[in-house]
Amino acid sequence: MARLVIVVEKNTDWGSYYPSDNVVSATDYLREPVGGDERTHVINLCRSYKYLGTGYYVSLLGEARGHRVIPSVRTINDLRRRSLYGLDVEDLNQKLANFLPAGGRDTTDFGILVYFGETSYPQLRDLARGVFESFPAPLLRIEFERERMWRISAIKPIGLHTLDDAQEDAFAQTLDSFARKLWRKPRARRLYRYDIAMLVDPNEVMPPSNKKALKSFIAAGKELGIEVDPIDKGDYTRLAEYDGLFIRETTALDHHTYRFAHKAEREGMVVIDDPTSILRCTNKIYLHDLLRSKKLATPRTEILYRDDPKQLRDLSERLGFPMVLKIPDGSFSRGVVKVEDSSALDKAAAELFQHTALVIAQEFLYTEFDWRIGVLNHETLYACQYSMARGHWQIYNHGAKGTAKSGGFKTLPVREAPPEVIKLALRATQPIGDGFYGVDIKQTPERTVVIEVNDNPSVDAGVEDAYLGEDLYLRVMQEFLRRLERKRLGIVG
Repeated sequence: MARLVIVVEKNTDWGSYYPSDNVVSATDYLREPVGGDERTHVINLCRSYKYLGTGYYVSLLGEARGHRVIPSVRTINDLRRRSLYGLDVEDLNQKLANFLPAGGRDTTDFGILVYFGETSYPQLRDLARGVFESFPAPLLRIEFERERMWRISAIKPIGLHTLDDAQEDAFAQTLDSFARKLWRKPRARRLYRYDIAMLVDPNEVMPPSNKKALKSFIAAGKELGIEVDPIDKGDYTRLAEYDGLFIRETTALDHHTYRFAHKAEREGMVVIDDPTSILRCTNKIYLHDLLRSKKLATPRTEILYRDDPKQLRDLSERLGFPMVLKIPDGSFSRGVVKVEDSSALDKAAAELFQHTALVIAQEFLYTEFDWRIGVLNHETLYACQYSMARGHWQIYNHGAKGTAKSGGFKTLPVREAPPEVIKLALRATQPIGDGFYGVDIKQTPERTVVIEVNDNPSVDAGVEDAYLGEDLYLRVMQEFLRRLERKRLGIVG
């Protein structure tokens, strides 16, 4: 079990709580002898993290000793850089306007306390979690100000000694919850050469891998001396404990998956999906321009702009009917609409423009199935044919109640897929990166075109592994091992 150390500047700062062997003064912690290989987590609750002050040295020397410290020195330094307060917090103005009581319309500034990413105000919990993920610190005060729009004016660490009774109770509850995560079962580091965090969402309706596939990834890792540890979005602060990150949750740019990938890359970890691949794949408009710049075959496509109604009126002349409209960041066939005439086009465009300023319009290409070619580090891994859902024109048919039905599939040896399909899939991933991709391709008697490149391709037990079996999972883990070994040896690229 990991050792937990709670550091306070003065013993009296802990006076409101039960005595605990985990609590030590900053002076005692700094005087501890260096050494020992026990995994240690440190929660630094010093009154101030001023540069070269006591709290600063607790985090600095803790990191030098190999301890996992919150806040880290990087977080302490970032909190002093006001330019970083411009967080991308969606609808901040609306959230704060709804949060304030009716009589507070004239309020121009206020603040909230955040304990380990939690706040007592339900309407602002997402905001508090986002701030904590950017600045992991035990106790923060987020200050807001309004001129014409609300914005975050400051994010400040505060001391435990400044809390009143009610705030002390709230802090104690969140500290207990946070500490339980730190005390979870230790990973047997001595049994494995490397540790990989596998990010999953147990509640995702359509995850990229089903439970049996996830178990196969874990088993393949063990065979190679790698421990694959499933984590979820609540484990953001533990990420740096691992050597690599494997994302098995549907990715998006405005999502914790991208923040996890970005943090892992910043920590020097091996990452699949890396943040650059997420950026290049998850927005279909970006991807379309990228593929077109490389002169790769794609369906005839137009980018529609919300403030250009004339373009919409002329669209049928360029693409014809039926045509397909797509939101830029949809996945699993969501946010994709087939329109048969001008009336349906106007209605669908109006609906989609409520969610995005730009929409993709593409010619409709009928095929009985789509090809999905799995590519790992510029080599083909699997080839699948995904048939359209029964009575539908897409692979997935999303029901009104959030359910989805899919068509059948056929998994083939890569060598049996058409050479032109394989060649196009490999060319499509070249400008993306060297990660793990699923390339969707349509093939008609006249041409072969790329529909999209997925940075987080489906790997379900019984589907994509139908030909390779357990070797599919082993090959993915072997690529992790190859990268981890190169990193250990200092080999770049």
